[in-house]
Amino acid sequence: MSLIQFTLFFFIIFLHNSKTVTSSTSFIAPITRDPSTELYTITISFKTPLQSTNLLLDLGAKFTWIDCTPDSYTSTTHRYIPCGTNLCASLTSLACSNCFRPTGPGCHNNSCALFPENPVIKNPGQLGVVPDFVASCSDNSLLRGLPDGVSGLAGLGRSNYSLPAQVSSVYASPNIFALCLPGVSSASSGSAFFNTGGPYYFFPGIDLSSHLVYTPLILNPIGFTIITYYGQPSDEYFINVTSININGKPLEFNPSLLTIDDDGFGGTRLSTVTPYTTLETSIYNAFIQAFVNESAALNLTVTDAVSPFEVCYAASDVYSTPLGPAFPVIDLVMHSEDVFWRISGANTMVSVAREDEDGGDVWCLGFVDGGEKPRTSVVIGGHQMEDNLLQFDLVSMRLGFSSSVLVHDTNCASFNFTDDPGV
Repeated sequence: MSLIQFTLFFFIIFLHNSKTVTSSTSFIAPITRDPSTELYTITISFKTPLQSTNLLLDLGAKFTWIDCTPDSYTSTTHRYIPCGTNLCASLTSLACSNCFRPTGPGCHNNSCALFPENPVIKNPGQLGVVPDFVASCSDNSLLRGLPDGVSGLAGLGRSNYSLPAQVSSVYASPNIFALCLPGVSSASSGSAFFNTGGPYYFFPGIDLSSHLVYTPLILNPIGFTIITYYGQPSDEYFINVTSININGKPLEFNPSLLTIDDDGFGGTRLSTVTPYTTLETSIYNAFIQAFVNESAALNLTVTDAVSPFEVCYAASDVYSTPLGPAFPVIDLVMHSEDVFWRISGANTMVSVAREDEDGGDVWCLGFVDGGEKPRTSVVIGGHQMEDNLLQFDLVSMRLGFSSSVLVHDTNCASFNFTDDPGV
């Protein structure tokens, strides 16, 4: 599809507000969770005249794409990128696009072409201003399977043309962004922060950046999407998980599965388009067995499963805590034993209402079998990221993670939009 340039506007920008952010070019955009698809959308504004637009939030995507069909896209300021230009070459385009209908957004002769991808169906296909923002055009067939009202995809991957990279470049600011995905029970939005390392104040005046723990971001040398060319490294975010503990006890499985091999297989990746964490089959089997055993020590007995989950418990048997239902604690241990991402009840379990009247509601373990030979051994999904602050620092190449912010008596829907962090 054709590449275009236009002016991008963020939904909200905080200027000269030292109590909220430290940079005058720091931006924030709301994130919402779609219950029907269990995916996340980010709201920004672009086009001329200005239009608020919902885009699928894809943490690992190389670039942003939008629906440019004539009845969906109108803008007086878009410009196509010609083939043969330095900008087109820097995008590693493999083709030139020609147009067989009246020219307009997404349809220009001799235009630089990329192939946008729908990560769900796997098809290739006072405001702050970001001028000359580069995005790819698509037609509306690529919207299939995405949340209603979405007009495209916001790519937050490691490429130079991702959303955070372009915002950082325009303002010569550090390429640092953070996500706080709203929880499943929240009716309010979470937040995405760009060009700032904090502080991030959440009600009732808690700076969550002070609770971040850091681990290196790992480069996977081999990308796997259809828009990764010439053996380029992956645009997705990998971290160095070295073991998985349940109630402090390490799982037993082949540890080499947690390292990335020369062909790009293995390791641990973060994904906002994977609803629940997936584990390679041998890891999953060890995980399930250990979790069931530790739950039995809490006098919890497995009941009938509800697809896609395999381990469920009657909700009536489970105690509630401030961190969600009372179940065994899961730790993803990083490069050091004292650096771990703790996953508690609200992020471990999924509440499921049974369809039959006599069954009663259940809590199901929100992890799924990723198969025997997956590309990535552990994919941390959106449910496990909800109500966790995650900071992606592309300057220091590290991930900052808070574990559940519920332990601080706040949540990702409680970002403080006022000047006073104590409000």
